[in-house]
Amino acid sequence: MKTVVILASLDTKADETEFVAEQLRALGATPHLMDLSVVGDTRLSPDTTKAQVMEAGGSSVAEQLDHPSRQKASPVLIAGATKLLLGMIESGRAHAVLALGGTQGTSNASAVLQALPYGFPKLILSTVASGDTSAFVGIKDITMMFSVSDILGLNPFSRKILANAAAAAYGMAQVERAVDAADGIKGTIGLTNLGVLTHGAMHAIDLFHQAGYEVITFHAIGAGGLAMEQMMREGIITAVFDYALGEVADQLFDGLRAADDTRLTTAGKLGLPQVICPGGSEHLGLLTEPNVVPKGWEDHQYTFHNPVVFAPRLNPEELDRVAREIGKRLEHSKDKVHVLLPEKGTSRYCAAGNELVNPEEDAMYLQSLEAHLPKHIPRTALPYNAEDPAFVEHAVKTLIAMIEG
Repeated sequence: MKTVVILASLDTKADETEFVAEQLRALGATPHLMDLSVVGDTRLSPDTTKAQVMEAGGSSVAEQLDHPSRQKASPVLIAGATKLLLGMIESGRAHAVLALGGTQGTSNASAVLQALPYGFPKLILSTVASGDTSAFVGIKDITMMFSVSDILGLNPFSRKILANAAAAAYGMAQVERAVDAADGIKGTIGLTNLGVLTHGAMHAIDLFHQAGYEVITFHAIGAGGLAMEQMMREGIITAVFDYALGEVADQLFDGLRAADDTRLTTAGKLGLPQVICPGGSEHLGLLTEPNVVPKGWEDHQYTFHNPVVFAPRLNPEELDRVAREIGKRLEHSKDKVHVLLPEKGTSRYCAAGNELVNPEEDAMYLQSLEAHLPKHIPRTALPYNAEDPAFVEHAVKTLIAMIEG
């Protein structure tokens, strides 16, 4: 029988948790109740009490009840539940997790779920699952389900929604497939991509497949690149073709695709083979009113990626700043790294006849990259656009040689 861990504040959600537990038992699963409450008591007998959660989080009930506050309790509950859940997963005693919550419960539970490994089933039934859920999902494979009504009491509607959530968690718990490469595969390549590089990315995927590798492609718009970095840490990805670096540019200029300071650092720290192209880093993605040029960008060469995403080409001074940042982040890379510089533009936008073509500034950007890359990192300038088949073929061959050499 599979075990589904239910995360909930049992002082306020006892009825709902009990109903979900009954549904899971009826389906053939074992519910494990983990209490994330602080002040109130519960009529239920949780499998993991709030005292155990707080102790695992480095505190105690007595300490938390001394001038209690959400700000004080949340870090303890998150740390404790994370530690206990990871232990259950590692020992094979948990097969899925289902959290129930309003704003506070969702915030606490989502922080716990974000710390769990990729592939482990994670579901949150939440009152705040309608709208922007990025703060709760982060870069993990968390499923959020909108409760519609408040999770406060049983009624004809809430019983149906709770039953659906229980069935979803139960179903995911049955899946035996792990995040493993298929039989006979040499390794798993992480590949970043943007819409202005997609033709090249598709060609790269075909070439890697022909060579015996699988590919996980990430849309490099912030969460995508960061997810790739995390999968490196978890051992899912064994080598990287970092084809799109627009996330670095957007972080510097407050664009939509911004990642954080860890972007472009993990492969080097771990010593994973990596081939890098500054794809898409010559322009930004900025949210705007439909077809309106944002103030301050009127003097830039620009296009619209779609009516509400404005894409200005960075000027030489701004590109020099991007080049400097890329070089700084690659200082972590000591070996098994190669940077490829496309002389005819770093994206489809820069290809001949397209909106952001500017050969003179392309050359200046590559000169800046050459100047700011750490001296020990090999680099090769190629007479192609980043999306040209010949460029992609060179990149793929370079990475495979690095892996197999």
